[in-house]
Formats: sequence, structure tokens, C-alpha cells
Amino acid sequence: MEKIAFLGLGRMGLPMARRLASGGYPLTVWNRTPGRVPEPVEGLVEAADPAAAVRGAGVVVTMLADPAALAAVARQITAELAPGTVWVDMSSVGPEAVAEVRDRLPDGVGLVDAPVLGSVGPAGTGGLTVLVGGGPVDVERVRPVLERLGRVVDCGGPGAGAALKLVAIGAIVGGVAVVAEALALAGSLGLPEELVDGVLAAGPLGGLVARARAVDADFPVRLAAKDLALAGGGPVLGAVRERLLSHPELADQDLARWVDAVRAGG
Repeated sequence: MEKIAFLGLGRMGLPMARRLASGGYPLTVWNRTPGRVPEPVEGLVEAADPAAAVRGAGVVVTMLADPAALAAVARQITAELAPGTVWVDMSSVGPEAVAEVRDRLPDGVGLVDAPVLGSVGPAGTGGLTVLVGGGPVDVERVRPVLERLGRVVDCGGPGAGAALKLVAIGAIVGGVAVVAEALALAGSLGLPEELVDGVLAAGPLGGLVARARAVDADFPVRLAAKDLALAGGGPVLGAVRERLLSHPELADQDLARWVDAVRAGG
């Protein structure tokens, strides 16, 4: 199995890297803050810098926080990528950032955009939804790697996966915000939480109610606001983003904690 370089060991990246290593892939990993691998993992070696991590890798995976982080890593690794390498960017950065990276690649190096839907638990068990965009040859080359991480959804050509991620996350975060406001309204009217939750969960908002009440997810409010900013969108999503930013003390907490604050009248 060819060597993979995995760059970015944050909330999602570390369990994803471990998932690949447990499948037999030899990994060299890097994270901006060193020491993110707390104990030895068979097949996983931590590199001192991104350039060292990608040398000799046939597949490079990035799972980074935002377009600025992706651009910074690109500046360090582009010259080290050998012809035949495929770079899989799984970050939520939008199609524009992916296109900028693609324009800087050496000849013979492919790029696949493959952001994911799902949280930390599914990241470690292969339960993610992987939204894939790219050229057919490059996508097929990395499909076994992506299938190790979750269900692959073929979205189209270059940038299509990154674009669909913004659409999906806009709908999810916007929907969770609607549920939060509905729960706050129910509280102001004196309705029991159990009654309201049961009625909402039984209808078309069921999945959003479950996400609003989640206790095992880890999608920070600041990243939700970042994704909405990348998506742009109309006045509704813009208002949701401003509402998210109105609780800076919750920036690193999961979206469900923000729902709790809104429900409590915050």
C-alpha cells in the first residue's frame, strides 16, 4: 500500500489518520502544533514539517481549518510533490480556495477535493460522508483511501465536492438555528421541552432536532461561522452567522451548546 502523507491532526484529522493507519496504510503525519499523536500508532510517523511529510508520498491528504491554513501549507509542500502524486484536500475551504491550490500544482500532480460531513465519532469509525470532486482518473486513484473513511459521494468535476459541502453545511447550520429559535419560543410560551422535542422530532425537522440536542458531536461554533462566511448566501444565512458570532464565549464549543444558550434566552 502506497505511503500517505496526512497534514492536519485536529479534531477530525487525528481520528481520520488513525483510521487509515489501522487499515494498513503507512502514514507520515504533520500538525502545526507538534505532539498531536499521544501514543505510538502502528504505521504512523510524525514529521517535523509539511515538506518532510510529503516526500515520497503517493497520496497527500490535508484536513485544515480554513483557506489561510491551506494556502500556508501549499506554499511549503508544492515544490516537493512528485509527478503522479494525488493531493486530496478534505478541508472545508470552498471551491475558490481549492482552485487556487490547483493553479499552483506542478505538472503531473492531481488534486481531488473531498470535504466531509460528520463529526469526530464517525471520523474514527469510517462513518463519514465524503463529498468528492475532481478528474475521474484522480478520483479513482484515491477512492480506496476515501472509502476507508466513509461513504463516497461523487459530486462532479474539480471543485464540486467543495461547493456541495458549503451548500450542505449552510442548510444544516441554518436549520439548527431555526430549531434553536423554535425551542426558545416554546420556552417563552411555557411549553414543556419534552413535548416540543417530541413533536418536532416526529416531523421533517427530526434530523435537525437530533443535531441540536447532540451530546457527542464536536463541530465548534467558530467553524460553523467560518463555513457560512465562505458560503456567502442570502440574508437568512448571513443572519445566522451573526447570531453565531454573538456568543464569542462559545466559539470553541460544539454547535449544540450554542443551541442551549439560545434556548435559554441568550
